[in-house]
Amino acid sequence: MVALSSARVDAWLWAIRVAKTRSAATAACRAGHVRVNDERAKAAQSVKIGDEVRIRLDGVERILVVRGLLVKRVGAAVAVTLYDDLTPPPPPREERPATVVRDRGAGRPTKRDRRELEKLRGRDSDEFETD
Repeated sequence: MVALSSARVDAWLWAIRVAKTRSAATAACRAGHVRVNDERAKAAQSVKIGDEVRIRLDGVERILVVRGLLVKRVGAAVAVTLYDDLTPPPPPREERPATVVRDRGAGRPTKRDRRELEKLRGRDSDEFETD
């Protein structure tokens, strides 16, 4: 096995299983969603051990530090050893009020049912009525 001194950023992101496909990693680079050491990265930009890679996929930004280089896709267990994930945990989700479940086949809600549902949801039923 040949020791690599650098690898393309798109190939590395695909190899460590951050992007599902190599073309998805390339598209993220083209769209400006990938940064290497706080600078926008093109797909062919090289990454070296110790570089910080920031990638935004599906609205979530991940911060990765390169610990090993790959250009071929490997198993997930091996892939996680090749980077340090410095991504902060997501903020806690707001707790939503319980949803109201109606019995199946109960038909359309009556006006009284609708008002009770709106009261549970925290809405004033008068704001929906028109004169």
